Amino acid sequence: MPDSPGIYRYYNDEGTLIYVGKAKSLKKRVSSYFNKQSPYNRKTEKLVSEIDKIEFTLANTEFDALLLENNFIKQNQPKYNILLKDDKTFPYLCILKERFPRIISTRKYIPKQGEYFGPYSSVVAMKNILELVRQLYSIRTCTLLLSEENIQQKKFKVCLEFHIGNCKGPCEGLQDEKNYLEEIVQARNVLKGDLSVVEDTFAERMKDASEKMEFEKAAFYKHKLDLLENFQSKSLVVNRKLTNIDVVTITSSESEAFLNYLQIKEGAIVFSKNTEVKKKLDETNEDILNLAVVELRLTYSSNNPEVFTNIPISLKSDDFENIVPQIGDKKKLVDLSLKNALYLKREKEIEKESRKSKKNEVLSILQENLRLVLLPKIIECFDNSNFQGTNPVASMVRFVDGKPDKKGYRHFNIKTVFGPDDFASMKEIVSRRYKRIMEEQGEYPDLIIVDGGKGQLSSACEALKELGLYGKTPIVGIAKKLEEIYYPDDPLPLLISKKSPGLLLIQQIRDEAHRFAITFHRLKRSKSTFVTELEDIPGIGRKTADKLLAHFKSVKKIKEASKEELIALVGEKVAEKITLGETGF
Repeated sequence: MPDSPGIYRYYNDEGTLIYVGKAKSLKKRVSSYFNKQSPYNRKTEKLVSEIDKIEFTLANTEFDALLLENNFIKQNQPKYNILLKDDKTFPYLCILKERFPRIISTRKYIPKQGEYFGPYSSVVAMKNILELVRQLYSIRTCTLLLSEENIQQKKFKVCLEFHIGNCKGPCEGLQDEKNYLEEIVQARNVLKGDLSVVEDTFAERMKDASEKMEFEKAAFYKHKLDLLENFQSKSLVVNRKLTNIDVVTITSSESEAFLNYLQIKEGAIVFSKNTEVKKKLDETNEDILNLAVVELRLTYSSNNPEVFTNIPISLKSDDFENIVPQIGDKKKLVDLSLKNALYLKREKEIEKESRKSKKNEVLSILQENLRLVLLPKIIECFDNSNFQGTNPVASMVRFVDGKPDKKGYRHFNIKTVFGPDDFASMKEIVSRRYKRIMEEQGEYPDLIIVDGGKGQLSSACEALKELGLYGKTPIVGIAKKLEEIYYPDDPLPLLISKKSPGLLLIQQIRDEAHRFAITFHRLKRSKSTFVTELEDIPGIGRKTADKLLAHFKSVKKIKEASKEELIALVGEKVAEKITLGETGF
């Protein structure tokens, strides 16, 4: 690998791109992934274990490498890369490319249609700016085709907007195109956030009108200046000398990073956006911020020459200068942005705590219902399934914090019991389950639930006694008919309100265990039925039946197969026995 800046790409054995990274030195960065001394976590080890092929592309600078990395991530969306993207479409303002251009709001970005400004963080922010533009300038809102020919032929009449002073009537030729475009130029300055240019223009016109004793015109321009001042007073948060600045700040938790992005024009915050990033490989704040600065500036069309951050970034670029302010208004601006990022972080933490609290509330009710010493965070439930004594199977489901832990689900083929004996089957699977946990030193549940009445519960308790575990983990049985809860050695059921969230959780867990067992049993019974039907034919054993099913996939297709196909697979004698005419199969 070259000792130069660029990007590297990791592919798995299927040729799928799984990770893209940038590097100041490709040689050092890529080799670090395969260095045993590197303190990588399990996620990174998983990434490295999947790498089958490496490709790289050189870049002139580290900044070019970051742009290249960003393009590859957007285009391919590798599973181990973070994506700074929203699925939300933000509103824009657009000056349309037409004669007497209109200014419209839109969520579709079509560059050929006109000049776009934004996107804006909210519809309200966008409407406030559009309203200001229409109060300052006479921009038409109609959709008429104002070609020179149509105006000369007097095809249109002025509308109400003309009579109330919001439009100067270009549709009837009452305003020429040059004068209209001058207003569009001024409106463009407002949309770009260059309010000082607009202020200077109105102030100069007001002064000229006053000197000429045209006081009504001067008052008109004074009103425009007041509108600008009122608009600025809503969004001005820092010194007016601070202008054309991007602010990006970051704070993070163990698994997520939270960013805030501000755009500053003329000392006013013209755009603000919070972004949440899921960490994939325990990326550092600096790594994420390097990516975020470029991504956010591209997404929100910023060419501001300064980028303020709360931590320094290693990225060097000719397009902007990175500053980490320490004092004054610049520091206050970064603090304001960080405050927004911290708020987002706290909001997400409260949301998680709330969800966890609801789970704990149900578990606390269950703990109270069953009079348990410990909160039942881990619950395991067992169920048997058989059909007229055939294909006996069992299942165990595991719930953690009141939610299914499907990785902990288990299927059991009954090995030591013959015939429909639910009690013996229950004893076998409970014994096998916890004997395995003892051998592997696994994690025991806080509560064991047996789907069945006193008989199944007693059998499960016998298994625990033989293992020396009885009394260490609470165990209950739930009878199906009356939904009654039974304790070991207690002839009377425990009375729990039918509406109790605790009982509802037990029923949910029991139903899930039953569903899991039934699904497994049907699958096993279906396979067994196919093989049994073939084995009923004299001279065909289990191996031949399995071979036929593996090739034809179903009994129906075996019946439909030609004699030649059967001979080619199992020989002439067996094919003769299978054919419908001789065996009635």
